[in-house]
Amino acid sequence: MQPLAAEALHKRFGDREVVREVTFAIDPGEVVALVGPNGAGKTTMLSMLAGVLRPDSGRLTVGPGGLGWVPQRAAVYPKLTIRENLNLFARMERVKDRPQAVERTADRVGLADRLDDRVGQLSGGMRQRVSIGIGLIAEPEVLLLDEPSAALDPLQRTRLWDLLNGLAAQGVAIVYSSHLEAEVENHADRVVVLDSGAMLYNGPPSELGEGDFEAAFIEILLANRDDAPVVD
Repeated sequence: MQPLAAEALHKRFGDREVVREVTFAIDPGEVVALVGPNGAGKTTMLSMLAGVLRPDSGRLTVGPGGLGWVPQRAAVYPKLTIRENLNLFARMERVKDRPQAVERTADRVGLADRLDDRVGQLSGGMRQRVSIGIGLIAEPEVLLLDEPSAALDPLQRTRLWDLLNGLAAQGVAIVYSSHLEAEVENHADRVVVLDSGAMLYNGPPSELGEGDFEAAFIEILLANRDDAPVVD
């Protein structure tokens, strides 16, 4: 069974169609990038996949392993330690054996030796690891991330992708949005291109164009662009 499948998801805010009949499914351990210009519907799509927003129509099927959600703004409490943050979210997720789950998750995201550090004193890259740990605390089959490297420097970004690729190798499906061409070409198994809420492409990045991902991406946007107002 596929851990996540979206069928004809549609979302409207007032008279604005934000996501329009989008269908795709995720395989275990697959890394899928949602790409598109500002206002394409990426954040809305991820929010529906995560259950934060309800689609107006369509169907979302989630496997028994469930989902983890990492929003663009880290959902952490800076005055609490890493351990306290993970324990709090483990309680919210009704995780059994919370102390063991906290230790296991911290080790998984490379924070085992920092558990008693306050989150507010951490670097941006470390805070992002805490946020990812929160998304992983219930050991989901799918991890959803909205612009996970947006505020990171190149070294932090490299370390982040070492972590995410390691999770994918363990069978966790990764679905993320990004504006960075290299982040899509180097890490995504599959690309879903959105514009004005519609899905324009769903396939490997290598098949989007003739060796020039950015040019092919712009070409597909221009070929299918319409003037429908949307929000992201």
